[in-house]
Amino acid sequence: MANVTFKGNPAHTSGELPGVGQVAPGVSLVSRTLEEVTLDAYQGKKKVLNIVPSLDTGVCATSTRKFNQMVGSRADAVVLVISKDLPFAQKRFCEAEGITNVVSLSAFRSNFDKDWGVQLLDTPLKGLLARSVVVLDENNKVIYSQLVPEITTEPDYDKALAALG
Repeated sequence: MANVTFKGNPAHTSGELPGVGQVAPGVSLVSRTLEEVTLDAYQGKKKVLNIVPSLDTGVCATSTRKFNQMVGSRADAVVLVISKDLPFAQKRFCEAEGITNVVSLSAFRSNFDKDWGVQLLDTPLKGLLARSVVVLDENNKVIYSQLVPEITTEPDYDKALAALG
């Protein structure tokens, strides 16, 4: 169990985020078109997993916009924004914001939160995903991992981008 804070108050997660050097756990998420998606769909690309509580919050929306601008145009990488928001809400957000370089995926019917150790166990955000960024190489090996210490703050974009090379 990892410890973070939410508005300065202790918050706990269901486990530990995969660390650098580990192979990423398998994942099955739901696309905006309600299709099951795994990391295999992005074989041969580096992956930035922008894991957020909800796209309906300011910090989550900001991180999605920033990764859309910073990484979205790279041919060798894909940004996956993962939340428990329903695919319909993710689609609405991305269309309204002009987000075209990020793939939104929903964890609403998967074990992603537990398998990746990012389920929030307490605070008003209980059951949602803890803010995290994980960068994977082309073979799904973790090359950068950050569990953001305070849920209401943005991730370290510079370190995530440096890991992409």
